[in-house]
Amino acid sequence: MRTWLFFLFASFTVMASWLVAPAAWAITDIELSDISYKECPEDVGENTFMSGSSRRANCFMITGSAENPSGNPVYDADVYGRIFDANGNPVLPNRTRIGSIDEVPPGTSEFEVRISVPANQPTPLQLENFKASGFSRSVKFRLP
Repeated sequence: MRTWLFFLFASFTVMASWLVAPAAWAITDIELSDISYKECPEDVGENTFMSGSSRRANCFMITGSAENPSGNPVYDADVYGRIFDANGNPVLPNRTRIGSIDEVPPGTSEFEVRISVPANQPTPLQLENFKASGFSRSVKFRLP
C-alpha cells in the first residue's frame, strides 16, 4: 500500500510539473544598448567592501537601455557582460553575470545594476559584450 501511494504521489507531481513548468521556463533574450556606468549615489555606495573580505571597494551603477521584444513583461532577467579596468584587467574575474533586472516591460526601458569594484582597480572601466535574458514568469521563491 505504501509503495502504491508513493507511486501515485510521484506520478501526480510529474504531471503537475508538465502543466506549470513550460510557462515558467520560457526564456526571452533582452538586447542591451547604451551601456555606461556612473558612481553610486553616496547613500548607496558608502562603506562598500568586496563580498567576503575586508577590502575596500568602489560602488558603480551599470546603466543602459533594455529592449524586450516579446510583448510581455520579462522577469528576473540575468545581466551578463565583461568589465575591465583602465589597464585591461578583469574587474570580476571568472564571472560574467553582473546582476539582474527584476522586471523588463515590453518595448524599451532603462535599467541599472549595482556592482562593487576593488578600490585598487583604476578607472575608466571598459564595458563589453552586455546581454540579458529572463523569464515569462517570476522564478524567485517568494513567501506569501
